[in-house]
Amino acid sequence: MRHKIAGRKLSRTKDQRRLLRRNLAKQLFTHERIKTTRAKAEAVRGDVERLITLAKKGNRAENAQMVHARRLAAARLNDAVTVKKLFDDIAPRFEDRPGGYTRIIKLGQRKGDSSEMVVLELIED
Repeated sequence: MRHKIAGRKLSRTKDQRRLLRRNLAKQLFTHERIKTTRAKAEAVRGDVERLITLAKKGNRAENAQMVHARRLAAARLNDAVTVKKLFDDIAPRFEDRPGGYTRIIKLGQRKGDSSEMVVLELIED
């Protein structure tokens, strides 16, 4: 049993998992909706929610805290263009929302291996 064990392995090594989550988060912020498997969507959803909350708090903060928040997001995403879009476009849209910035829509099973496919998207308000 996996009691009190955080995170999912996704049949990958630690470095592969980290890069997979980073790439999925970058793609979600870039395209605002991605089609992936249910397990991957649930694994990356928490990271995306935390990054949006960080961007919201960073936009409300003073100069030093704003720079610090951007640097923390840049360390997670490793892409300056995506960080800029996160702080300038995505975070202001969710300023009044207390949480729940993403939605998972089930699509059914993939033909080849019967994996549960979903669409992970940012909620439009």
